[in-house]
Amino acid sequence: MGRVVRVAVGVVQGPEGRILIARRADDAHQGGLWEFPGGKVDPGETLTEALARELREELAIDVLASEPLIEIRHDYPDKSVLLQVCRVTEFEGEPLGAEGQPVRWVLPEALPNFAFPAANRPIVNAIRLPQSLLITGDADSPEEWERCLAHALARGVSWVQVRAPSLSEPDYQDRLDRALALCRPKGVKVLAHGSASRLRADLDGVHFNSEALKACRERPVPATVWWGASCHSPEELRQAARLGVDYVTLSPVMPTHTHPEAEPLGWARFADWVAAAPMPVYALGGVTEEHRAQALANGGQGIAGIGFAWGPSH
Repeated sequence: MGRVVRVAVGVVQGPEGRILIARRADDAHQGGLWEFPGGKVDPGETLTEALARELREELAIDVLASEPLIEIRHDYPDKSVLLQVCRVTEFEGEPLGAEGQPVRWVLPEALPNFAFPAANRPIVNAIRLPQSLLITGDADSPEEWERCLAHALARGVSWVQVRAPSLSEPDYQDRLDRALALCRPKGVKVLAHGSASRLRADLDGVHFNSEALKACRERPVPATVWWGASCHSPEELRQAARLGVDYVTLSPVMPTHTHPEAEPLGWARFADWVAAAPMPVYALGGVTEEHRAQALANGGQGIAGIGFAWGPSH
């Protein structure tokens, strides 16, 4: 493999959480498409320095604070391109198209309505995904389960994956109904767990277990809904990438009492596997809120799990 070309990409977040996007000139490569501003990291530059320089040149702003969002690698016969994407949370100046390019502030949920280069799709997903993904746990009764979920929502959970492998299908569907009743008034997204057969029109998406993922030969759900998958190996991550999965969980990162026989990945191996995955990846297995910053620092989207927010009966 040849040289690696590093590209600094800035996701500039402004008023009301809106994201700044710019439109490529019609005569440019992939002209007319929208993109996130940025450019090549020059020799001797750090990522932070390159990001600040590019956004000053393109948008006439000074970056004051940023954090990693996602890295996406594309391999070509003679080189590899590494998009190093950062969320810009503080800046000075009023952004404008300093090079004559049209710019627009867009709410995150509206980003899929704009035409981006294919390489930007994981960036759009990473922007719209939370840093914490709750997986529901057990409870002694449906009513206690509701109290546990209400406890999690009170702590600020914004995405809920309803997992209940021990329930019959009718009881599982009842749990989905209960989750929707609690989550919808708060604007919280609800995903089923298992396979495509559980995707309903009133849900935001579905999360496949690793066995369901292995059985797929193409994307089994519409592009308009979220599709997640559980992965435990580089092979499963590659399968998810080929199929266009929107996000994955990777586990177990830490020792966990639910699967004591599974060898933990550890953060170094997690980072290595994430670096090759062209989609947002959540750290799962033995992680807590205290590990969220560590997951982000190692290339992850954040953390997923039960214990960090599930109710007191868990």
